[in-house]
Amino acid sequence: MHDVATLAPMLPSPRGPLSERVVADLRTDPSRLAQRPTGLDAADDTDAALALWMLHELSYRGFDDVSPDAEWEPAVLTVRRELQRDLEGRLRDRWPGHETRGGDLADELMRFIEADDGPSVASYVHTRATREQVLELVRWRSIYHLRESDPSTWTLPRLTVGPKAALAELQYDEYGAGRPDRLHSHLFAEGMRALGLSTHYGAYVDECPLEVLEMNNVMSLFGLHGRLRGASMGHLAAFEVTSSVPSGHLARGLQRLGMPELVDYYTEHVVADSVHDQIAVRLICAALATDEPEQAQDIFFGAFTCLDQEARFARAILDRWAVAA
Repeated sequence: MHDVATLAPMLPSPRGPLSERVVADLRTDPSRLAQRPTGLDAADDTDAALALWMLHELSYRGFDDVSPDAEWEPAVLTVRRELQRDLEGRLRDRWPGHETRGGDLADELMRFIEADDGPSVASYVHTRATREQVLELVRWRSIYHLRESDPSTWTLPRLTVGPKAALAELQYDEYGAGRPDRLHSHLFAEGMRALGLSTHYGAYVDECPLEVLEMNNVMSLFGLHGRLRGASMGHLAAFEVTSSVPSGHLARGLQRLGMPELVDYYTEHVVADSVHDQIAVRLICAALATDEPEQAQDIFFGAFTCLDQEARFARAILDRWAVAA
């Protein structure tokens, strides 16, 4: 089955001096990034986020106009590490901390996630969004959904036996339970195709705001670093717990607008994520904290970061659509 969503993208358009330098050097000679002059900082957070997104993508599909060898070029890794450290520092500055109470960590984590009361894009789509707004949302969400679940897979070999088995079970569902036509990223691509949108991976990154780039960078940061395995799984747990109900809102909003093309994707998540949330919270996160108690704080840090990133994205897009969040 041919799926253009699996093809490597081209490098995106730069958004400032840092991403411009990264694009130029990746295309010609990635080792030149080692000659980056001192003080060549990003123009703004979006410039830095795009640069990091490109460097992360080298560990996924890569780019058609970049040599595969660039992934492990020391100069590339040095710049990526600097940008990752900056991102992680900002995430930890936002994190207020959480004092675990010593009881059932699964119940505590579930309460922590369910207490979130951030703004909801899905509720707005359900009742008020226009077709043009939904198409914009789909384009932006495609940066993640066309490679859905891949960042969490990086964490699989870093886990102890019980959490590893549970994550493998969850990911098996995400990857279609052995059926290519039911792969969640493929369902999203098929819906995009039916809506007349490009399914080429990364096709819409040039129009994505900072919040979308940062959301994707966070998942890659957590997944690519073994020391952040707790944060990666806490992020996954928050994502799964908060996915089922919004997926139902999105499905009904698409039906309201006469856009059935993506309904199958979202109804699949209404069912799947109502099970996945228990797997992620109890069989992965709680079991990981039992095996490695030092990971408990990072599990909550990852969950908080997921909720915080989603809230930032929701506020940005609802403000763009002139909706009081």
